[in-house]
Amino acid sequence: MEESERDQSAAAKPDSYEVAVERLEEIIDRLDSGQAGLRETLDLCKEGKELVTYCAAELDEVGEGLKELRLDDLAAKLDTASEVG
Repeated sequence: MEESERDQSAAAKPDSYEVAVERLEEIIDRLDSGQAGLRETLDLCKEGKELVTYCAAELDEVGEGLKELRLDDLAAKLDTASEVG
């Protein structure tokens, strides 16, 4: 892969959280191998940072969705309780 292609793939948004995690695992394996040169290490670290940021945002969004579901569930339970009482 040429450097410009690597830069473009690093900047591209992953298709999903799972794809991002899989790529992070590949990056970690490559870095752990000790075979990456200085420039490649820098590029991998930059890409990894972007993927971690993406994953954190995805987890936050899912967490907010779960909070909303729990609030909706609580509101429904309160409505049911007030109708019964």
